[in-house]
Amino acid sequence: MLERREDTGPHSPFSSAFAAPSTQARKPCSEASKPCGTAFWLLCSRCKYLHSNNIVVVPEAIGSLVKLQCLDLSDNALEIVCPEIGRLRALRHLRLANNQLQFLPAEVGDLKELQTLDISANRLPTLPERLHLCLSLQHLTVDRNRLWCVPRRLCQLPSLSELSMAGNRLAFLPLDLGRSRELQYVYVDNNIHLKGLPSYLYNKVIGCSGCGAPIQVSEMKLLSFSSGQLTVFLPAEVKAIGTERDHVLPLQELAMRSLYHACHRFLKDLNFLSPISLPRSLLELLHCPLGHCHRCSEPMFTIVYPKLFPLRETPMAGLHQGTTAVSFVAYCCSTQCLQMFDLLS
Repeated sequence: MLERREDTGPHSPFSSAFAAPSTQARKPCSEASKPCGTAFWLLCSRCKYLHSNNIVVVPEAIGSLVKLQCLDLSDNALEIVCPEIGRLRALRHLRLANNQLQFLPAEVGDLKELQTLDISANRLPTLPERLHLCLSLQHLTVDRNRLWCVPRRLCQLPSLSELSMAGNRLAFLPLDLGRSRELQYVYVDNNIHLKGLPSYLYNKVIGCSGCGAPIQVSEMKLLSFSSGQLTVFLPAEVKAIGTERDHVLPLQELAMRSLYHACHRFLKDLNFLSPISLPRSLLELLHCPLGHCHRCSEPMFTIVYPKLFPLRETPMAGLHQGTTAVSFVAYCCSTQCLQMFDLLS
């Protein structure tokens, strides 16, 4: 486990991705040439460095730059990014840090070649709903926003190797975060209400200083799990918590697991299930389960069997030197897996 500063340093993937070919190319535009007209945006270039220009809106004309590969709009006054940004199919690096964005259009998910995305220091309460469709995304930085949850579909990004969400309002993380072998670096420092890390992150490089501050459970309208003096909050989608005494799964959970396995075994595709045959919420669960058992990888849909491992009691405790009070949480699918799970094995 390592600690990392929230700002993008000289060794950050963003520093190389957005490095301009010369010092002159990085200079802010003069008052006379500020990018407020359509003609400015349509100047032929594969990279645009438009930081520090007090830009408020990214115009629709941006969609015409189909060969654009790098776009740096950091340190502006951006309030709106138009949906046409999704037409930049060649875009590989997008930097929108230090603006005033409160949302990003779903069309960001159309950027299939996007490798790095920096949207830190904005006002985002959530991530774009189709961000999981950016299949080439490798580095995602969302530090210092207002995030209160992370979409579980984010765990399906096949190329994501670094995820930084420091300085937000997170109280829980997706159950499958860290399940991907590609994801090796996760930073969630200074999310004061965050008390639990999925056990998948145990062998990753993580930053979690400033997490786990004391708080009354009654102050958080979330399902929580306690073991001794330890308490962690669970994702809102979790409907029930199982214990070692609960040997029988709820009927809904059994039905969902059976349907999931039947679909994948015989049809290899869930698209045959139209929204008419199942409620939309259940259909979405089939496409993206709540999580997978941290021991046997069985999909889970409504109930989890959690087990806590305080970080301070693991071999990693010395790396943090008392700067965090979080626990690793193993989310299991049954009483048997709960009893057999060992974080250190």
